[in-house]
Amino acid sequence: MATDHSVPAPWRSERRFFSAMAALIVFTAVAGFARTYFLRPVLPAAAQPELTPLIHVHGVLFTGWVLLFLVQVRLVAAKRIDLHRRLGVVGAVLAALMVAVGTLTAVQGVVRGVAPFGIEPRRFLIVPLFAIGLFAGFVFAGVRARRDSQSHKRLMLLGTIALLPPAIARWVLLLGLGAPVVLLISTLFLLPLVAWDLRTQRRLHPVTLWGGLLLVVSGPLRLVLAQTDGWLRISDWLVGPV
Repeated sequence: MATDHSVPAPWRSERRFFSAMAALIVFTAVAGFARTYFLRPVLPAAAQPELTPLIHVHGVLFTGWVLLFLVQVRLVAAKRIDLHRRLGVVGAVLAALMVAVGTLTAVQGVVRGVAPFGIEPRRFLIVPLFAIGLFAGFVFAGVRARRDSQSHKRLMLLGTIALLPPAIARWVLLLGLGAPVVLLISTLFLLPLVAWDLRTQRRLHPVTLWGGLLLVVSGPLRLVLAQTDGWLRISDWLVGPV
């Protein structure tokens, strides 16, 4: 394959890195939900919760996001910044819908009594809500930082990584492991970004440092808060009588 000598080597390396991260995220999401969602119609019936219309909307929106994330990364790699910016408006609208639908889906899960790892549903509610909050915060910050390309791409990457625990959980459940393992595995997606920063900048980009720390700390924090009476009262208020 011919090398594109018109593109500086650092740019080629950077676009390959973020393209690889986007592809890894798409693979993780599709593989994670293949058995319980994407391939569910062609697999033998299993003892799984019924898929409601809201869950289907949720699936379409969140699948659309990871695919759009990959497309956006590839558009930047191809120097189609004009199209990248136009699709960015679609992405912002999609993100807003995801926050609303994701929150409703999480609450519906409590009403249906669905929660993994044997955790009481009202206590488990903090896990997806925390993820949605992180996603919303990173994406909002990423939109605001859209003129700072290095911050923008890292914030969007962190926001998408925040969505991965449910996909990872589908396989961890099969191994009989718990929620802490899911959150730990999801934070491993930060390691390539850390290595990339150290390799290319000899330091961590501030977004990688502080955003990464927020993702790492959020894992054990939400599990601790889930066991408090204060969270149970908040959950009761959010869900209402069942």
